[in-house]
Amino acid sequence: MAPTRAEDRAGIAAALEQARSAVALGEVPVGAAVFLDGVRLAAAHNESEARNDPTAHAELLAIQRALQHGGVDRLPGATLYVTLEPCAQCAGAIVLAKVGRVVFGAWDPKAGMAGSRGDLLRHPGLNHRVEVIGGVDADACGNLLTEFFESRRTKASDTAARKPP
Repeated sequence: MAPTRAEDRAGIAAALEQARSAVALGEVPVGAAVFLDGVRLAAAHNESEARNDPTAHAELLAIQRALQHGGVDRLPGATLYVTLEPCAQCAGAIVLAKVGRVVFGAWDPKAGMAGSRGDLLRHPGLNHRVEVIGGVDADACGNLLTEFFESRRTKASDTAARKPP
């Protein structure tokens, strides 16, 4: 892993702020922010529950908003900060949008496509490869997810325990 730059820690902090907002809405707490030359273009959190759309991931929404903000169709000089390693869907969108860098917090051994499960972001057969830095503030990002899912499991078991036989 490359040394963490101050702006990368600030970018992850912006993504974490989005992820915390998602918790309050009952969304899986993944947040993302797109920066270009130190300026935040866009930020988003997962909205899959609110939109009833399993593709409404933080990365996709942040990329879409950044593209609209800049009136462009690519983001080659931009950095996408995200609290969780991107999945295959999001990694594909990152490559298609030609995002220059991705900095993420927690690794995702089940579905991560930036080095854990696979590495779509740096696949040699694709026409764009992304600079990737993983594990930035991984504990804070991972703990937020762990607490969220533990809370969900506790609520589910409490509900099941209250059902009459």
